[in-house]
Amino acid sequence: MAHRYLRVSEGCRFLLRRLLPSHVVAAAPAATARLGDSIRAAGLGAMRRFCAKPPKGFEKYFPEGKKTPPSTGAATEAKPPNGQNTRLQKGEVPWDDKEFRLCLLTGLAFGVTVAYLLRDGGREVTWKDFINNHLAKGTVERLEVVNKRFVKVVFTPGTPADGYVWFNIGSVDTFERNLETAQYELGIEGENRLPVVYSTESDGTFLLSMLPTVLIIGFLLFMVLREEVEVKFKDVAGCEEAKLEIMEFVNFLKNPKQYQDLGAKIPKGAILTGPPGTGKTLLAKATAGEADVPFITVNGSEFLEMFVGVGPARVRDLFVLARKNAPCILFIDEIDAVGRKRGRGNFGGQSEQENTLNQLLVEMDGFNTATNVVVLAGTNRPDILDPALMRPGRFDRQIYIGHPDIKGRASIFKVHLRPLKLDLKIDKEALARKMAALTPGFSGADIANVCNEAALIAARHLSNAIDHKHFEQAIERVIGGLEKKTQVLQPGEKKTVAYHEAGHAVAGWYLEHADPLLKVSIIPRGKGLGYAQYLPKEQYLYTAEQLLDRMCMTLGGRVAEEIFFQRITTGAQDDLRKVTQSAYAQIVQFGMNSKVGQVSFDLPRQGEMVMEKPYSEATARLIDTEVRSLIQEAYLRTRALLTEKRAEVEKVALRLLEKEVLDKEAMVELLGPRPFAEKSTYEDFVEGTGGTEEDTTLPEGLKDWNKERAEDQDGPEERVSRQVSKDTPF
Repeated sequence: MAHRYLRVSEGCRFLLRRLLPSHVVAAAPAATARLGDSIRAAGLGAMRRFCAKPPKGFEKYFPEGKKTPPSTGAATEAKPPNGQNTRLQKGEVPWDDKEFRLCLLTGLAFGVTVAYLLRDGGREVTWKDFINNHLAKGTVERLEVVNKRFVKVVFTPGTPADGYVWFNIGSVDTFERNLETAQYELGIEGENRLPVVYSTESDGTFLLSMLPTVLIIGFLLFMVLREEVEVKFKDVAGCEEAKLEIMEFVNFLKNPKQYQDLGAKIPKGAILTGPPGTGKTLLAKATAGEADVPFITVNGSEFLEMFVGVGPARVRDLFVLARKNAPCILFIDEIDAVGRKRGRGNFGGQSEQENTLNQLLVEMDGFNTATNVVVLAGTNRPDILDPALMRPGRFDRQIYIGHPDIKGRASIFKVHLRPLKLDLKIDKEALARKMAALTPGFSGADIANVCNEAALIAARHLSNAIDHKHFEQAIERVIGGLEKKTQVLQPGEKKTVAYHEAGHAVAGWYLEHADPLLKVSIIPRGKGLGYAQYLPKEQYLYTAEQLLDRMCMTLGGRVAEEIFFQRITTGAQDDLRKVTQSAYAQIVQFGMNSKVGQVSFDLPRQGEMVMEKPYSEATARLIDTEVRSLIQEAYLRTRALLTEKRAEVEKVALRLLEKEVLDKEAMVELLGPRPFAEKSTYEDFVEGTGGTEEDTTLPEGLKDWNKERAEDQDGPEERVSRQVSKDTPF
């Protein structure tokens, strides 16, 4: 290593001699040598660190060195170098290592900065000093005008001088006149007059002023272009079917022969659809984190600009990049920003969005089977996408990612419970199942929010670990909003809220198809003055009787106000909205009314403007009449029930005024057990579904979905003939 050490040291000193001015090196040779040794030591240390581990993807080219058994003699033999330092010992520089390149650039920037700071700035003199001390004594060889701002004085050889001197000039014309006058007064004429040279130099001021901008741009580029994605497929749960579809795309890019032998062609693309928060973008991130093929991602809104032609140009550039990096995966997030249906709201003109969409259609349809580029896209509004974009040949598959079921929620909770510091008495498996049963209808984003809120609540109370109560409070926080214990209610308002919530609770307690009650409270939360938490069933099909029971439970608060106070308040506004929506859905969408008939019309979305209804005015009047009739039926049924159970409602209301919060045990104490069987645990909900865990087994063809298989030497015909000869008994 001695000769290599000397070569590195000499190289560092040579670099410093090139960067630093000659007079600095000559004036301080010892300091220069020490600086060179420091840079050399730092460089060697960095090279040792970077070469200690092979670059990612090249581990198989660096076999581990075999350990030498300990010597029994007195002298110990030197161990042979292991594979980690092979490249350094061979004199190779690991240019393919990203960290090495980053360190090299950092060292170069450091060296340039040191050279700039150690440069000799010279000594400034006045015009008078220059004339009296230098020009009059004849020690000046020439003058150098730099950037038309100042003049360097170059002395004749042999003149004792400490560096160089310089002086400022107002303008070049004034300087030339003053110099000519001074030389005339000193009697310097003809060939003895000083030559004047004009030059341009950069003092680094502009570069230093640009340094903050360059650093910001570099940081942004690093954040956008960094290769490591932390999300893996083990971090995605609750959508196993969608994961299998994505794995199959990656497996086709890695092992195309497995499919081509059977005559299959790779799908051109797939679009991930589903409600917000179900994991569409997360699934794409996991694909980028685990697929050993290039993964290019872009947002749909990045194509659209106010300048005409920018969107199509960006689409062309994106697909050119994808073809160059094939096989690869291209992911377009929120594609509805650019893929909306054409011909809407443009009044016959071609918009920039339509031009961009047309270019996207051409690029996707222009792929052939040999390019091996898969286009994935994500959206939660597939209904507004252009049909030409959704046809087979562009997006062959539509992968729907809905809200997870109870098994999927348990799997998602297990993922988000990993980094949390739980109480040592808590079993993560049991906690995940319990939380899954308490969060019906939650998306993956909601579950992540619950886990984070539980940690925040525990930290707010200075707890050493997260407990069950923190998760229960987090669920209430996500469902009902922030608890407002400081909100002041008048005694009359508080009493009204108590009887209102008691009406809901008692009506649901004695209705068979109502959701089981978990907790009722009169502490204000969010926008509401009261809060009731129920445990809905994992149910996808509802009968008319079940929907009627749910309407009756929702009307329980308004009916209780009428029975006990003979007046109504504005507190039932949200309840009436839910009842109205349910009634319209039963009659307009589900065909559950005999007079309107077995028809189904689309209800307008919230915030969507409807120019015309898909039915006549007579049908509209009939629908309105039947909706009022259905709501009136539910109201009369609820009033009869609560009139019969008046004592129970009053009992619950008085206990609420006293305690403010009642759980299920307190309700059982007041009203007795609920007269209907109900499911409340994870095991009850998953009974009869084929197991207690989510099925995560992979098909045989996807066991090694992210690994390249060694291709067989024989073709498919040879393999078939070999199989036939093997199975033939003669």
